[in-house]
Amino acid sequence: MNAVDFKDRVAIVTGAGGGLGRTYALELASRGAAVVVNDLGGSFDGQGSSQRMADQVVEEIRSAGGRAAANYDSVATRAGGQAIVQTALDHFGRVDVVINNAGHLRNALFEDIDDAILDSIIDVHLKGAIYVTQAAYKIMKQQGYGRVVFASSAAGAFGNPQQAAYAAAKAGLLGVMNVLSLEGREHGVLCNALLPTANSRMAAAMDPRQLEAFGAQYAAFGEQLGNAYLPEFVTPLVVYLASEACSSTHGIYSASVGHYARAFLAVNQGWTGPRQAPASADELARHFQQIHEVGDYSIPESLSDEFAIIQRNLGKQH
Repeated sequence: MNAVDFKDRVAIVTGAGGGLGRTYALELASRGAAVVVNDLGGSFDGQGSSQRMADQVVEEIRSAGGRAAANYDSVATRAGGQAIVQTALDHFGRVDVVINNAGHLRNALFEDIDDAILDSIIDVHLKGAIYVTQAAYKIMKQQGYGRVVFASSAAGAFGNPQQAAYAAAKAGLLGVMNVLSLEGREHGVLCNALLPTANSRMAAAMDPRQLEAFGAQYAAFGEQLGNAYLPEFVTPLVVYLASEACSSTHGIYSASVGHYARAFLAVNQGWTGPRQAPASADELARHFQQIHEVGDYSIPESLSDEFAIIQRNLGKQH
């Protein structure tokens, strides 16, 4: 018996008609989950729609003896998010897992980002994840159980040229995850974020110069890379985070070419200034190296936790 098992669990995977989402859906189904395969069926930049992609994945799952239902709604509207969750309820009676994977790319230099690009990216990646998760969370809260995985990106956590809009949306998901993990914990709803790297339809749509740079990095691995650029190498981490076996919440995890690691935001020891009047910019300049250097650090669990860390350090340095 698998340690990571989804018997009697119902999972929603958005953007599951191809690439990473497809591999998540197939693996979840192979481990016993009933899966709602959501996909609008559009192009890599979000244009058009087709039922074919979702239907094909559903057929793959059913042919292997699994349970699945297709959904073709866009995540980019509140009504669409509700409809996706309703599909799970209509076919399987509950919702245990949401994997917010749906997305598309519209790369542009920062100065060239217009409202069409910005609205499209924010609507799908950020608002879409909120809409689907919000509808599912109400059910999970009543059940006393749920797992939510937000597909963020290293572009949002660390940056990547020509992806300011995409990075803004993906970084926004980290904020959503941070808050929902705090609110959901007492109700048995655990939330984590993923920073996946894989060769997919979206990755292939990047600027030729970026593709060339990535190609050079892949080449530097030589034979050590093997097949680790394939989406299937991201899937095990996603499936674990979505499972009952996972007790972690409020985490950001990277899955990149077969390497898995925790990523995190932290605060260093920093410098504590005078308490009765604010420090001057000149004083900050004198202490900026201490403020800037990594050194010892703490990982706050919340805004109030950062205050507690500062309070513990109060008076240690001036």
